[in-house]
Amino acid sequence: MRENHTLILGIGNNLLSDEGVGIHALALLMHEHPDLEGVTCLDGGTLSFTLAEPIADHDNLIVIDAARFDGQAGQIRCFEGPAMDRYLRGTRRSAHEVGLVDLLDIARLSDTLPSQRALVGVEPKTLTWGERPSEPVQEALPRVVEAVLAILERWQQKQSPEAHASVIG
Repeated sequence: MRENHTLILGIGNNLLSDEGVGIHALALLMHEHPDLEGVTCLDGGTLSFTLAEPIADHDNLIVIDAARFDGQAGQIRCFEGPAMDRYLRGTRRSAHEVGLVDLLDIARLSDTLPSQRALVGVEPKTLTWGERPSEPVQEALPRVVEAVLAILERWQQKQSPEAHASVIG
């Protein structure tokens, strides 16, 4: 049985510059909006199978991560529902221990896939050693937070979780 409404999962390795964008954006979100009702924020690091349980415990899932989609560095794309699934299936490239697609497959198999799910992806500039994002990715962080908040607001208004992808910035 689901206990919570929405899980916001920031993923990435914050020792690999732009690969850590999900962690950095999550930290900014939590700093600027510490009391989001019905929302759990979780630093998922480089992913592991232990994240299957928190995903299963939530009705909705928003993932923030670096994502390659051949855009300009710092460009943001939001993939929702089946559009997220299609994007993840088409890009098995991952620096993470366990791919996000693997975690969603576990949720599908256990019938706990969040009914509404989204990936807020940021095009990285570099994935080399570095504790800070590149300048274009750093500048994108406030827009990432805005994108997450817009998704939350739409979901809270019970709008249809249509499958779509959108580009921001």
